[in-house]
Amino acid sequence: MDERPVDAGALIHELEGHLLIEATRGEGRAEAGRFTRQFGWLTDSQRAEVEERFAEEYVSLARLSWRRTVQRGAELRGEYEEAYRVLRRRLLSVWLFGVALIGGAAVVVVSLARR
Repeated sequence: MDERPVDAGALIHELEGHLLIEATRGEGRAEAGRFTRQFGWLTDSQRAEVEERFAEEYVSLARLSWRRTVQRGAELRGEYEEAYRVLRRRLLSVWLFGVALIGGAAVVVVSLARR
């Protein structure tokens, strides 16, 4: 083994990915079996082929859905981060204006008190 440190987070994410794919493959096979049961006229080899193709398509559609979800999540994150930056700038502006207003009021009060 090489001397590089193991990134536990990356390893966990990779393991989760493998588990998710295997679970999806299992779901695909189960759905394929339910789907082909309605076609009693299929031979065993035809049924196996249809089930295999169905399961492959099921996994492909799941991956496409995951990619779209990731893409939309990234878009939403960008939108929320921008909204947060705008709100933070507004808050800072209001705070600075308030400090300036209080400082100006203090100067006016002090100058009036000296008269």
